[in-house]
Amino acid sequence: MSDHLDHLETRPPAQREADLLACLPQLIARAQTATGWAHILGGVEAAGITTRAALAQLPITRKSDLHALQHGTPPFGGLTSTAPNGLRRIFMSPGPIFDPEGRSEDWWRFARGLHALGLRSGDLLQNCFSYHFTPAAFMVEGAAAKLGCVVIPAGIGQTEMQVQAMAALKPAAYVGTPSFLKLIIEKARDMGVDISATQRALVSAEALPPSLRSWLQDNGVPHVLQMYASADIGNIAYETETDGRVNPGMIVDEDLLLEIVRPGTGDPVAPGEVGEVVVTSFNPDYPLIRFGTGDLSAVLEGTSPCGRTSMRIKGWMGRADQTTKVRAMFVHPSQVADIVRRFPAVVKARLVVTGEMANDVMTLHCEVPMPDAALSAGLVDAIRDVTKLRGEVALVGLGTLANDGKVIEDARRYE
Repeated sequence: MSDHLDHLETRPPAQREADLLACLPQLIARAQTATGWAHILGGVEAAGITTRAALAQLPITRKSDLHALQHGTPPFGGLTSTAPNGLRRIFMSPGPIFDPEGRSEDWWRFARGLHALGLRSGDLLQNCFSYHFTPAAFMVEGAAAKLGCVVIPAGIGQTEMQVQAMAALKPAAYVGTPSFLKLIIEKARDMGVDISATQRALVSAEALPPSLRSWLQDNGVPHVLQMYASADIGNIAYETETDGRVNPGMIVDEDLLLEIVRPGTGDPVAPGEVGEVVVTSFNPDYPLIRFGTGDLSAVLEGTSPCGRTSMRIKGWMGRADQTTKVRAMFVHPSQVADIVRRFPAVVKARLVVTGEMANDVMTLHCEVPMPDAALSAGLVDAIRDVTKLRGEVALVGLGTLANDGKVIEDARRYE
């Protein structure tokens, strides 16, 4: 029994990169047949996009843009290359935001995460994602069908029935949110029911802090892995184990090109620096070109002990949208980027808002090689020009600012 789903997972990293980049021109050309992408990528010569540097010149389309795009061109904003009547399902998330599902096998590419958890053909899993409007449960269904697993379509809620099903049918794995698994375990304890046959869990859709993972492991589920996914993309990255221990980082899916960019911009950051996750997805029904997820993460260098050779990221590290209201006006990360671009000497910057509400102080902290009074004065003028607000400047040494992806920090007191 192989530890890996297929040979793609153990390709030399250079080969994977070359394979994906070679597919970029065809992906972009296909996307441009859709009206929305034709507008977004107007004037782009698909044949010339064959490197990460070329890809980085293309505009970012952010998840936060989808509502307006879909309202203007229903139902998918002109971003799908398969007509709605050629899809299998259409989902709706709050907003509303509509998401398509095509007809190909494991359309959401969820099988890699289930396989990494140890599930194989014939294994039974209890699917506790919602089957109502949103796609997570169907991501699991598609992956289970590919692997040959059997599914209990449990959905969410009805905790007592969840316990009864788990006790009677003894599924090998739970799939759902970590917090709901905790509720099931607590309910089983209250009922005096043994659910110890379920030894594995693949969790997603919410954060998994170390304390919760430890609690689940200490209370009967020793193998708990998480997957980072979205309703637009499906599987983005997933955890793996080696000898029962969770490996560092999350493995990026084989069919994605992932970038980490400075929040508010499309500019890739240095390896290891925290920034916004931007994904290019080679999905023939729903091609996504530089799709900004709004999530923060960072590349984790090196290869996973599990033997999978794809890029690793550190997992979900918060949200990238740090728009903040200062003196009744919104200040955006993109404005900070506009200011910094004017001054090549500034290596990194963070806008810190302090004081109390209605008495805000806005200070742009800038990493520079050496202090420079003229540079400081120029930055003050640029802050006013771009934001229409007064701001102060603090020049700091290289490496001083935290590597946490924050471009705007709201440090005001709200008591």
